Amino acid sequence: MTFNQFKNFMPVVIQSWNRSCPLKGTQYVFIASVSAFLMGCSSDKEIEQMSVEQLYKIGRDSLDSGGYTQAAKYFSEVERQHPYSAWSLRAQLMAAYSYYEAKKYDEAIEGYNVFIQLHPGHESIPYAYYMIGLCNYEQMPTNDRTQESTEKAQAAFQEVLNRFPGSAYAKDARFKLDLIQDHFASKEMDVGRYYLNKKAYIAALNRFRIVVDQYQTSSHTPEALHRMVECYVALGIMEQAKITAAILGSNYPGSVWYVDTYNLMMTVNSKAETKTKNSAVKDNPKPVIK
Repeated sequence: MTFNQFKNFMPVVIQSWNRSCPLKGTQYVFIASVSAFLMGCSSDKEIEQMSVEQLYKIGRDSLDSGGYTQAAKYFSEVERQHPYSAWSLRAQLMAAYSYYEAKKYDEAIEGYNVFIQLHPGHESIPYAYYMIGLCNYEQMPTNDRTQESTEKAQAAFQEVLNRFPGSAYAKDARFKLDLIQDHFASKEMDVGRYYLNKKAYIAALNRFRIVVDQYQTSSHTPEALHRMVECYVALGIMEQAKITAAILGSNYPGSVWYVDTYNLMMTVNSKAETKTKNSAVKDNPKPVIK
């Protein structure tokens, strides 16, 4: 069906649906779905002949009905055919957002990057950076894979905070940065635990120290301090074990990891006292009384 046939067909659909069903929300979904289906039948020539308003409306209807890739196509046509119109800037952002909804993150990121490069002073720049962060954030991998997407998400969200701290996107950018910090810390903890189980205490200690030094606001910091105490005890570096245990107790007194550290240090001290007593008895045996 051509686009002209579609325009003539839609009033009939609306009238028929109004008579048979009073549910306006359902009516809207049905019409938008039919619109998206029929829009796909338009030829390139017919698209070229559409006005900017028609292109934008079809894109918006497609987006509302879940035809995200189709929506991106029509929004892109607005920008391609009418680059100097009032609709162009809006269509650029809508095309990128449509790709985001379609989970075509590379296309979405490219769209937002182009917008930033072409319109660096536009009021929607904070939004564009935030969406770049979000596209990368939703591709964050598990800990056993490369963290490139995570690092890019971190950079974009940090850009929002640094340059636009008062924007509507700053609060969620901060929240997601905290989650990213937790994600990085989790990776270091996994590697540290692996080394600890292998009794590679120096390697494990280095990983846990990264969490404490670089991701100290993460939820993994109390455990990292406890694991450091375990490593120091295993290596016989008792003074550092005591200092680290004190840091854990001072900053996280209610943590279950502090309870574990306290019990560990009590056990170590008890064994040390018993060893000292046994050594004293061995060195100074009581005289035999006849």
